[in-house]
Amino acid sequence: MAPTFVSQLFNSIADTGRELLDLRGGKKRGSGIKEICRDLLTQKGEASGMALAREAVEAWNSLNDDEKLDFLVYLNKEMAPDQKKIEAAVTAYHKEGNAENYQTLSEAIEAPRQELMRRINFAPGGTAAIVAMRKFLVRHLRANPELKAVDSDLQHLLSSWFNRGFLTLERIDWRTPAVVLEKLIEYEAVHEIDGWEDLRRRLDKDRRCFAFFHPALPDEPLIFVEVALVKGLASAIPPLLSRDTERGDPTKADTAIFYSISNCQDGLKGISFGNFLIKQVVAELSAELPNLKHFATLSPIPGFMKWLTGVNGAVAGMHFKDVNAVRKAIADPDWLNNPETVDEVQEPLEKLCAHYLINEKRGTQPIDPVTRFHLGNGARLEQLNWMGDNSPNGLAQSAGLLVNYYYSLKDIEKNHEAYANERKVVASSALHSLAKNGKK
Repeated sequence: MAPTFVSQLFNSIADTGRELLDLRGGKKRGSGIKEICRDLLTQKGEASGMALAREAVEAWNSLNDDEKLDFLVYLNKEMAPDQKKIEAAVTAYHKEGNAENYQTLSEAIEAPRQELMRRINFAPGGTAAIVAMRKFLVRHLRANPELKAVDSDLQHLLSSWFNRGFLTLERIDWRTPAVVLEKLIEYEAVHEIDGWEDLRRRLDKDRRCFAFFHPALPDEPLIFVEVALVKGLASAIPPLLSRDTERGDPTKADTAIFYSISNCQDGLKGISFGNFLIKQVVAELSAELPNLKHFATLSPIPGFMKWLTGVNGAVAGMHFKDVNAVRKAIADPDWLNNPETVDEVQEPLEKLCAHYLINEKRGTQPIDPVTRFHLGNGARLEQLNWMGDNSPNGLAQSAGLLVNYYYSLKDIEKNHEAYANERKVVASSALHSLAKNGKK
């Protein structure tokens, strides 16, 4: 897309700043990123600061992976808080907890790298560069745990810059610019989009797609949701994805099925947009199509098979040898084509899965990440769907099982409060019964 007026203005200011730096004998073009950043923190002028910020962005974008890692190490070591200043500020605040000492303490605790990032963010492309910086950091954090403080600072800043007040919800359709449509194909994380024809079906008249955008990243969706407008609660994914399925009339649908939610920016990991997205999309769809009475997901259960593989004793009211027999049966790559095996494993797998969703916890929260997400948003666990997704990925994740999370408009806030305050797993009576029977 063409540069916006604002980006053109910022580039013009940066050009002026570069000229002023040259006249003053400032940092020459081609300086290393560390030199640029050190100088950027000392500049007080807006134009010269923007010029250096732009050069910092250009320098970051030109680094190879080893150089990027070296720069992050530099941020960790050279732009960390001054421990002596922190200790002095703490001592002063303990003596007298007034506003002045509080301000001094706050300034001492904040790492200089945070102010550096704020200044880089002024540059055209600065926000995108910082998101890319954190994406790189997240990818290398496990091997470099000493960089956790840098990651924490970047996440703190990005959480402020990408809060809900700055985001815009946009409907994606076939008239959306191709540069954005290509990103949907690239970022789809739940059900892979197989090219343009597949995407066209997902944007058809009985489908909807919405995404959050940020003004600093106009061509980059942050998160998007795909919706099917159908009659009744969908129980399987293939009919929703099939290009041959008859197109429905959205004005006659009674149910909106959220069948795929994809986070797009690895650099924004840990910053949640999904809770706002679902509620706003429900509001948008309700306003557009008052015939819609039900809102639900058709969701994967990504951790079920991993959990089941690790079970090493009696669970869900089943003797270990029975659990092991089920695992052995579905370990056969051809088990789905054997009707006798399918019939034998369906009931125990459904009981195990209901138990997993409702009873298995990490701390006080459900072990399944999708369950945590939707319960936190005010949904209830509604229905297990046998062979809802018999794709290789669906079988590998959950033996083909899918689950519906139901968003009852009158109960969303009540359910959210029950989960947030009591960690209550709100589920339908059928699922509770299935899990209870499995626990005996």
